[in-house]
Amino acid sequence: MLNKNHEVKVYTTLNIGNFHTTHCEDFLIDEEISTNERLIAVLDGCTMGKESAFASILYSKILRKIAKNKFYSELVLKEDITAKRKLKSVLSELFQETKIVKNQLDLEINELLSTLIIGIVNISNGSAEFLTVGDGMIYANGQTIDYEQDDKPDYLGYHLQGDFEDWYQAQQQTLSLSNFDDISICTDGIYTFKNFNNPNKQLTQEEIIQFLLIDKTDSIYPNFLATKIGQLKNEMHHIVTDDLAIIRLFR
Repeated sequence: MLNKNHEVKVYTTLNIGNFHTTHCEDFLIDEEISTNERLIAVLDGCTMGKESAFASILYSKILRKIAKNKFYSELVLKEDITAKRKLKSVLSELFQETKIVKNQLDLEINELLSTLIIGIVNISNGSAEFLTVGDGMIYANGQTIDYEQDDKPDYLGYHLQGDFEDWYQAQQQTLSLSNFDDISICTDGIYTFKNFNNPNKQLTQEEIIQFLLIDKTDSIYPNFLATKIGQLKNEMHHIVTDDLAIIRLFR
């Protein structure tokens, strides 16, 4: 998928891992949240949770609704809010709306476990604000930022009975960018490509990142990232074994 907005191109891909046979537990969204900003997010449902695909899809649907509401509000009210404040507002609404759904459907905590990398990207000036809840990876301007919680992510779902402000103030996995050239956000499936045909020709993690998140060959095509995943599988014999969601933006 490709969206053209001013200087920024946005590509996405969502893939079920080879080890998952029923549902893809990852999900992603890319939505306009204001005239010059996009809300992007990748999510990874907890495999040990109950019906783990549900949580990542639920959070995504709520975030999509929030983005649309804020987009229309901005058109009417013409408010000028910083991306950092806007991201906090989005997370606050996600927190409260998820509480409502949890109570309405009588959901258990283990039905609401999903990691989340969420960001607001300004497509005019190339700035961005990100928050990561759990694990995953952000690639930005040549730097890889890994968020690893030893396979024990501190899921948002664990904190829904508490106070949002307390939870938000405790978040440390934040990232602010200005004048970016190339950004990708990925679930941890990015680390799980395997060459089962010939393990001796296994690509390194750096080579996978170079191919998917740095190389721009054939980026004129809307299915740019999906094609790259296909090339890894069919030409290089590398299969992604865990589910994988990627959103990539470059100028």
